[in-house]
Amino acid sequence: PAMELPLALAVAVAVLAVLAAFLLVLSCIIAHVTAKKMPVLHRHEEEKYFVNAEGKKETVPSIHDPPTMELSVVVPSYNEEDRLPLMMDEALDYLEKRQKQDPSFTYEVIVVDDGSKDQTTKVAMKYCKKYGSDKVRVLSLVKNRGKGGAVRMGVFSSRGKKILMADADGATKFSDIEKVEEGLKNLQPWPNQMAISCGSRAHLEKDSIAKRSYFRTLLMYGFHFLVWFLCVKEIRDTQCGFKLLTREAALRTFSALHIERWAFDVELLYIAQRLKIPIAEVAVNWTEIEGSKLVPFWSWLQMGRDLLFIRLRYMTGAWQLETRKCN
Repeated sequence: PAMELPLALAVAVAVLAVLAAFLLVLSCIIAHVTAKKMPVLHRHEEEKYFVNAEGKKETVPSIHDPPTMELSVVVPSYNEEDRLPLMMDEALDYLEKRQKQDPSFTYEVIVVDDGSKDQTTKVAMKYCKKYGSDKVRVLSLVKNRGKGGAVRMGVFSSRGKKILMADADGATKFSDIEKVEEGLKNLQPWPNQMAISCGSRAHLEKDSIAKRSYFRTLLMYGFHFLVWFLCVKEIRDTQCGFKLLTREAALRTFSALHIERWAFDVELLYIAQRLKIPIAEVAVNWTEIEGSKLVPFWSWLQMGRDLLFIRLRYMTGAWQLETRKCN
C-alpha cells in the first residue's frame, strides 16, 4: 500500500500534465482559428470630417501628414455628458495657461464620441464653440467601436508631435502631463523617434485595496498576474488611461492594434515591447470617479480572455506586426 500511493500520485500528475498540454494546444488552435486578420480600418463617411465652431464641415487630418501642433489630447467618450465637463474644464484651463506662458506651445483636444446615446457630442461642441475648432474638435463615430477603437480614430485624426490619451472622467490630474512629459524626455535618444510614457497608479495600490472588497482585490491581482505572465513584464499599471506617445510611436503601435475594447492598452504596450520602443512608467495623481463603464466581474473575464488570446495569437503567427492605413 505504501508503494501504491506514490504510483497513484505519479499517474494523477501525468494525467493532469497531459490534460494541461491538451488544453494549451486546444487554446492555441481556437485562438488561431478565431483570430481576425488585419482588417482595413474603415472610416464611415460621417467620420471623415469635423464640424467646426461655425457648423461647417472640415476634413479630418491624418496622422500620416506632418505634425502642425505640439500636443494632441485624445479623449475617448461614451455616454459622458455628465463627467466630461469636469475633465474639459480642468484640461483647457491648464492648456490655455500654458499657452499664455509659452506662445510657441500649440495644442488640440479631440473628443471622440464613441457612438453615445446621450448628449456627449452636444456637450463637447460647447467647448468647440468657446475655444474655437482649431483647439477643440469633436469626432462623432457612427457606431460604438470600444475604447481602443475610439482612441485609435482620434489618434489617426491628430496633428500633434506628441499625442496624449486622457480619460473623459478626469480621474487623473491633468497638470500631471508634465510628469509624463518628463518621463518621455528621460527616454531620449528615442529610437526612430518612438517612445511612450505611461501614467501609473501602482503607488496608490495599497490605499485602493483598503477601499475594495476582497473579491475585487482578488480580481485585480489576478488581472495583474495575467498581464505580467502573458504580455507586459515591465509596466505595473497598464490600464491607466493617461499615456503620452510620440507621433511616430502612436502611428506604429495603433496601426498594428487588433483589440478595440478594454484590454487594448495591454496589446498596445505588448506591441511596443515587441518593437523595442522605450516605455517609461510615471506615478500620477488619480481619483476614482463614479460612473465607470467597467462591470467588475464580466469585464475582468473578458479582459482575461483577451490577454490569453493576445499572447497565443502573436505566438502562433495569427497576428503579426503589420501596419495599416485608415480609409
